[in-house]
Amino acid sequence: MNTHVSNHQNAAAERRLGLSRRRFLRGLGICVALPAFESLSPLSLLASPMDAPVPGGAGKAAAPVRMAFLYVPNGIILAGWWPESDGGADFQLSPTLQPLEKVRKEVQVISGLEDLSANAGMDGGGDHARAGGTFLTGVRIKKTAGSDIYAGVSFDQVIAQRIGRQTRFPSLELTCDAVRKAGDCDSGYSCAYEYNLAWRSPTQPVMPDPNPRQVFERLFGDGPPAQRTANLQRRQQQQQSILDYVLTDTMAMEGNMNGRDRAKLDQYLTSVREIEQRIQRTESMPVANPDMDAPPGIPPDFGEHIQLMFDMLLLAFQTDSTRVATLLIAGEGSNRSFSQIGISEGHHNLTHHRNQPDIIAKVKQIDLWYAQQLGKFLEKMDQTQDVDGHSLLHNSMILYGSGNADGNRHTHVNLPILVAGSAGGSLKTGRYLKTGPTPLTNLFLSMADKMGIEGIQSHGDSTGRLSCI
Repeated sequence: MNTHVSNHQNAAAERRLGLSRRRFLRGLGICVALPAFESLSPLSLLASPMDAPVPGGAGKAAAPVRMAFLYVPNGIILAGWWPESDGGADFQLSPTLQPLEKVRKEVQVISGLEDLSANAGMDGGGDHARAGGTFLTGVRIKKTAGSDIYAGVSFDQVIAQRIGRQTRFPSLELTCDAVRKAGDCDSGYSCAYEYNLAWRSPTQPVMPDPNPRQVFERLFGDGPPAQRTANLQRRQQQQQSILDYVLTDTMAMEGNMNGRDRAKLDQYLTSVREIEQRIQRTESMPVANPDMDAPPGIPPDFGEHIQLMFDMLLLAFQTDSTRVATLLIAGEGSNRSFSQIGISEGHHNLTHHRNQPDIIAKVKQIDLWYAQQLGKFLEKMDQTQDVDGHSLLHNSMILYGSGNADGNRHTHVNLPILVAGSAGGSLKTGRYLKTGPTPLTNLFLSMADKMGIEGIQSHGDSTGRLSCI
C-alpha cells in the first residue's frame, strides 16, 4: 500500500468501493494477503504497485517480476543433466530434467557458469562450505569455525535492499534442512556457510525458516510473533481455520467482484485452506524418529516438507508479500538417505562414487527425485494466473542449481544451473544456452536488469552482464 496516501483518502476510497480491506482480509489476529484482482484495480487508491495499469493494456494491470533461488546440495551427475544438443530451442530435456517437460517452454538450461570463489586455493578442504557460502555472494569466505565468520552480501539481499519496501516482507528465506549457526561443519569452516544462502552483511547470515507452520503464521498471522503464537493456540483450541475469522470480509468483497475474480478468490482461499490442513495433519503425526528434536509443523516426509515450502513460496509471490526469496532445499554436504526411492545410503557419501556405475545410478535417482519436486512446483506456478493474465511462472525468475558441479571431484565450473520463468517475457526461454566460462554472478546482474533494477554495476566476482539471456 502506498504510504503517501492519507488516512482520509484511504477511508474515502474504502467507502466508494464498499470494502473493508487494504489488499487483505482481516479478522481477529488474522491478516490474509490477497492476490490482485482485475475487478478491484486500478480503481482503488489503495492499490499496490503491482496493480498499476499497463500503458495501452486495455485495463490490464502490470505484474511485478519475482526472483527466487533454489539450492540443491552436493552437485549433480552432469552426464544426466545436460541436454544432448548444441544449444538453442531445438533440444530435448535430459533424463534428469524430464520432470520439467510440461513447463519446458518456460525453462532455459544454462551451461558454462562457474563459481571460482569456491575453489580450494590455499585453504585446502572445505568445498561444501565454500560452495554454499559463495553461491549467492560471489565472494571468497573466511575459513573459520568460530564466530568470526566472513562472507559477502548475497544477491537476494542486494535486491531486497532496493525493492523490499514495496512488499510486506523484503525477502523470504526458507529451508528444508536443519538450522545451524555455529560449529565446524566442513574441514574447519563454520556451519553458517552451509546452512545459510542469504547474507545481509559479510558477518550476518539471514537464518532461513525450516518450519511450514511458522512460515504460514508469518504470512497469515497478524501482530508480533508472541501475539501470532497466542492467536494460533486459540484457533487450535477452538479447532477453527484462519478463514473462519475473515468470512465477513470475504463476503463483502465478493459483492464487488466479477465472476472471474470470484472464481479466482475461491481457488486461492481453497488453496490456503488445503495447505493449512496439510500442516495440521503434519502436526498430528507421530515423530518418525523420537531422538530427533523436530518442532511441530515439520513433516517427517522430506518430499512433503519440500512441497509445503514450495507452496509457501508460491503464496508469498501470488499475494505480492515478497518478490525475492531463497529456498535451501538441503544444505551442502547433506548426507540424507532417500528410503522413499529405495536408497538407504547417504547422499553425500554416494556422490563420492569413484566412477562406479552402480553408485552413479543411485545418485542419478536422487538428482531425478529433486527435479521431480521442482517440476511439481513449477507446474503449480504455471497454473496460477497473475494479475496481467499471464501465469505466475511467466512473471518470475526461478533459479535452480548447486554450487558444486561434479560432487565426486568437488568442481565449481560448468555448474548445473537452470532458470525457469521469463521475467514477464524479457527472458528467452525454452532453450539450452551454452556459454563459455562465465561467472555465475554475471547471470545475477542480468536478472536484476530484467526486474528493472538499475545501478547494480557489479556483484562479487562478476565481470559483466550475461546479455545472451
